This record gives sequence, C-alpha cells and structure tokens, in this order.
Amino acid sequence: MKILLKNATLLKEAGFGTEPVQLAITEDKITYIGKDLLVEDEYDRVIDCKENLIMPAFYNAHCHAAMTLFRGYGEDLPLRRWLDEKILPAEEKLSFRSAYYGTKLAIAEMIKNGIVSFTDMYMFEDAAAEAVLETGVKANISRCIVSFEDNMRREEDARFAEAVRLAEQYHGAGEDRLRVDMALHAEYTNKDATCRYVAEFAKEHGLRMQLHTSETRAEQEECLARRGGLTPIGYFASLGVLDVPTSAAHCVYVTDEDLAIMKEKGVYAVHNPTSNLKLGSGVMPLRKVMDAGVTVALGTDGAASNNSLDILKELQLASVLHKGVNCDPTVITADMMPALATRNGALSQGREDCGKIELGAKADLIMIDMNAVNNVPSYDSTVSLCYSANTSNVILTMCDGRILYENGAYTSIDIECLRFESRQVIRRYFN
Repeated sequence: MKILLKNATLLKEAGFGTEPVQLAITEDKITYIGKDLLVEDEYDRVIDCKENLIMPAFYNAHCHAAMTLFRGYGEDLPLRRWLDEKILPAEEKLSFRSAYYGTKLAIAEMIKNGIVSFTDMYMFEDAAAEAVLETGVKANISRCIVSFEDNMRREEDARFAEAVRLAEQYHGAGEDRLRVDMALHAEYTNKDATCRYVAEFAKEHGLRMQLHTSETRAEQEECLARRGGLTPIGYFASLGVLDVPTSAAHCVYVTDEDLAIMKEKGVYAVHNPTSNLKLGSGVMPLRKVMDAGVTVALGTDGAASNNSLDILKELQLASVLHKGVNCDPTVITADMMPALATRNGALSQGREDCGKIELGAKADLIMIDMNAVNNVPSYDSTVSLCYSANTSNVILTMCDGRILYENGAYTSIDIECLRFESRQVIRRYFN
C-alpha cells in the first residue's frame, strides 16, 4: 500500500519549517518527506491534509488497559484505600472475556485519541494480546507479578509462569507490533527472591521491565524503613532489576540518588500527572528529572484512576502543571513536550524506528485539525498542540502505515459491537 499525504504541516522539530510538505508512505515506512510535488497516480491513496498538522502518533507509556471496566468505579479515595476497598475486590471478578473487551475498549479510545502504542501491566494479558493483534495497534504487554512469600521459588510461582508463557507465545507477534515485557508491581508488593528471578529471566531472554516506583510518600518512607535505607529505586537496583531496559511509572518522590541510578541504568521515568493528582499522590518533579538526564515519557495509568486514556491531555496538563508548582512559566516550555508523548514513549518500548518523522521510520502518524476553531489562529503548531488542541481534533490515526481511524470512523474495530459487548460484560460482572 502506497499513501501520499500532501499539503501537510509538520512540527518545527521535523526541520522543514512552516511551509506545507508531502509525505510518502510505502507499506509501513515513511519513504519521502519534502516540498517537491509527487506523481499522485503512483499512489493507492492520496490524502490532501489541507495544511493540517501531521505529527508522530502518541505513545501511552504506562497503563492498565482492561481497567476501562472500572472507569468511575472507585472515586475520591487515596491510593491504598482505592486499591484495597474497590479495585482489588473488583479484579477478583475478572476473566479472559472481560479483560479482552476491557482492553479492546481501551484500544478504541486510544486510537480515537491518536495513540498507536501502549505499555500495559495487568493480568489476563493473553486477552490483551489478542485484542492488540486484532485491532492493528502496538503494545508492550506484561503480566503484573506480586509476591508475598519470602522464599518463593520460580518453579512454584504461578504468576511468573503466566509471564513466561506470555513471552513464549506472543513476544514479537504481529510483525513485532506486540512485545512482551516482565513486570514487578512495586517494591511493597514483592519479595527479594521473586525480584531476583524475574530480573534474571528478563536478562536471559532480552526482555524489558515495567515497575511502579515512588508513587506515594508513604511508599517511599515505608520502603526506607523496611529496606534498610533503600528507596524503591535503590532496592530494585540492588537486586539487578534495573539491569535490563526499564520503565518506572510515577517517580513522584525520587531522590537525587535515585535519579543518578536511573541515568546510569538508562531507566525511563513515566510521568502520569492526572492519575497522581486524582489519587492525591503528588507531582513528579519533571524538570528535576529531565535535568538529571533521565528520559521521561507520558502515561495515562488506568482508566480507573484517570478516567481517560488521552496522552494529549497528559501532555497539556504536564505543560502547565509544573509552571504553577514551580511558580515559573519558563520551567517547562512547549518545545520540550512533544517528545515526551511521542519519541520518548517509543524508546521506552525499545522501538528505535518509531515516534519520529524521518525517512525509513515507521509510519505511525496522526493528523490534527488546525482549522478547528480552538486552534485558530495558530502562530506555532507546537504551541497549539501543547495549549489549545484537544483529541476531538484528531482526524486520522495511522499505525505502521495502516489507517486505523479517519474522520470519526474506525477501520479495524466494529465500534457498535464493541460497545454492546462491553456493556454486557459490565452488567454481568460489575453491577
């Protein structure tokens, strides 16, 4: 399939100025970017972008996709009560079928919002895998591992066995759209032995790692007391967990020592501003993390604590939140932000050829309507993206050169059927 996107505006970081350009896509890659007029007859599809913004698609670097089923279910509670009183009991009712439809519902929302790939940590991840493969998106999925026995052996760990089976069956599936990571839920939900053998397996098999770290003040302080002065980052580092490429979600209470470890180990910090604010957990010190040389990506967390899967919203909240927290409008600028939602998210998944508009890069692209009234006038498309656009302006979502969403219509999902099936699952399991 050959597609031509003509009269496209690019973000200035792409290096083509403000004049409209042409982008050619062959199969799954970008094969031309420039101002020369191309022969339209050579393409299967020609789309006139009408000077709308074409940019790299969004990456959601931390979520629990099937938790769309719990959207609005446990509100106005701090993290521990939210988990213990509402979410954990509800999760006991989950099944393959409910997780499949919960994940597929999440994917539909993400596609509409311009997200083509997500990093998922949950259970019933074989259901998530099937939903990813069917819908044409990308994902790094992981079976979330917790442990409460001090001397658990890997041969006896049912959750670890699930994670191993998941990797064996799905890693690299869908022409590498689907990848499998290992995941340890958090320091406070795991024991030393489990952390060690999970880390060893990831290293042996070239897999990445996902973690929750330093999300709340209580987590940080209790870890210091429990682990002989080690923070969660220090604890995981001491057990070899960070010896593979790692995405650490939240990082609200990271110390200078934590950041030095994260930079040394190449750990990605995933900023989840909406979820952290809604649960009253706090705010990641974004500029401090960036200044320490740690790469930051953006995540939504699950729809139960957000309540939406919208990376543009996270980008825009992060763009203004830190100005207010620091009483300094220059601490975070618009030019800093697009990479957190695009390229950095792709890198956190190990997808080196994604999240950028370059020759040979994967054609993961979105079109944003710059003629929408909320974007007029637009003196700078990066500024418009960070401060005025919203996901109702996303009019096209493309993953690996395949259009998944265009002008309100899905090409890989029967949205009415999905709504019906999702409601059936919710009525059966969660009323």
